[in-house]
Amino acid sequence: MPDPLPTFRVAFVPGVTPTKWERIWRERMRRQRLELRPSSAAEAIEALRGGDADAAFLRDTAADDEFSAIRLYEELPVVVASRDHLFAALEAGERLAPNDLDGENLLPGQDADTLELVAAGVGIARMPQSLARVLGRRDVIARPLRDSPSTWISLVWPIDATTPAVETFIGIVRGRTENSSR
Repeated sequence: MPDPLPTFRVAFVPGVTPTKWERIWRERMRRQRLELRPSSAAEAIEALRGGDADAAFLRDTAADDEFSAIRLYEELPVVVASRDHLFAALEAGERLAPNDLDGENLLPGQDADTLELVAAGVGIARMPQSLARVLGRRDVIARPLRDSPSTWISLVWPIDATTPAVETFIGIVRGRTENSSR
């Protein structure tokens, strides 16, 4: 029985959609499988440290002594509120100012449990638009927030594990063609 194909493992946090990069990998790397793993940030970091992931798409993560990181794109910050909230009266593209949040109960989380509280009218939450879309509910609205720090997504991998497969994946994510050189 022939050896199974090696697997390149990529963890990704909620809100990241790696399907384009997956398609390109599968076209170019027929001799190595790509396994995508939805993960929390903590799970992804642990998988990188433990060798259970080769790379990860993480939010707000920069290079340091342990990890290399390439900042890929910024995410628009939004405020999520219940459909009954005053913010729901704003046009869908109208942006809130940070001072519009004064006096509001700003909930600290960015997960499904937080959206449950938002839907119940307990408060509002700030999160990246991509995350608000993934967690979206019919009883919650999202409005863009202007003049507020954005988050960003980076491709991250252990410094001491920069393999040819990692280099290939970096090229795919950066949009290099199959025949281009760095």
